[in-house]
Amino acid sequence: MMDEEGEIQRMGIHSDEKKFLHHRPRMGGLRTMPFIIVNEAFEKVASYGLMPNMIFYLTRDYHMETASSSSILFIWSAFSNVLAVFGAFLSDSYLGRFRVIALGSISSLLGMTLLWLTAMIPQLKPAPCDQFNNNCNSPTAPQLAVLFSSFGLISIGAGCVRPCSMAFGADQLNNTENPNNERVLQSFFSWYYAVTGISTVLALTIIVYIQDQFGWQVGFVVPAILMVFSVLMFLLGSSLYIKVKASKSLFTGYIQVLVVALKNRNINLPASKYNNFYHQSHELKLLVPTKNLRCLNKACMIRDHDKDLNPDGSASSPWSLCTVEQVESLKAFLRVIPMWSTGIMLLSDPEPNLIFHTSSQYHG
Repeated sequence: MMDEEGEIQRMGIHSDEKKFLHHRPRMGGLRTMPFIIVNEAFEKVASYGLMPNMIFYLTRDYHMETASSSSILFIWSAFSNVLAVFGAFLSDSYLGRFRVIALGSISSLLGMTLLWLTAMIPQLKPAPCDQFNNNCNSPTAPQLAVLFSSFGLISIGAGCVRPCSMAFGADQLNNTENPNNERVLQSFFSWYYAVTGISTVLALTIIVYIQDQFGWQVGFVVPAILMVFSVLMFLLGSSLYIKVKASKSLFTGYIQVLVVALKNRNINLPASKYNNFYHQSHELKLLVPTKNLRCLNKACMIRDHDKDLNPDGSASSPWSLCTVEQVESLKAFLRVIPMWSTGIMLLSDPEPNLIFHTSSQYHG
């Protein structure tokens, strides 16, 4: 109880929020935060710490050219980031966040263990170069298969953990009955981003230092050990988590809105704003769509109540009629894209530049 009291005070939650949190159900709450944040933090330290010096491992131990090594690492980084979209889709539509994070953590652990084995077992990488004849053997296909498999497993893990971890943490604290729900979530997001930043700094300093000073065998086993703790911590909190079941993906809903709006492109929108022209979800209070991007409003317009609606008021086909909420959700997503796209150039450079500078220092 004292630990949770201190945690509440550190997160800046006031007495009225404190009273609410102490009377929450046994599932979820602040006590789940250490398990979730440690899982994400250790995954970041382990995976981010591998990237800066990996070009040395490929050029020195696998006898690859610098250009080829850089291309492999760029593809690895891109693959990890792209898989985050599929991880989010998988968690929302099929498995739920808990299962996706658990599978992703295990995948990262397997990948890092396999990478460590390439440093431990001589047969998994080319023999050292012959210094007298200046001859270096290229890696064989099986050796490359093991190396790329480790990269792939780590990428799958990152693509599953990173897009789901924050949302899973928010699931544990989110409660619409709490009058200070928004403040609680804001405190969580602030602490989450702070831990993420600290994890990145530790990865790019301590892990890199260990690799430089103690070699690849120690430098690769440390991230693997961190992932062991990450998996264990996350699974230990399993009985405490609120596990939101998977439902229809937002991306599927967006596609449905676009398809239905395209089907209804020749239909005129009603001049009246009465809500009986539009299909609403029973759980939400939004009755009519907004005026911006009015072409999308045709996706939620009821043309024939008998054909478009079931007796219970639901749509007879989600590919023929969408809800007002689906339409407004897509509009909100489209409004965010310009702001989100401003960070593309900023985020596309750090890892290539880091690899380039690291390689330049080595050759310099």
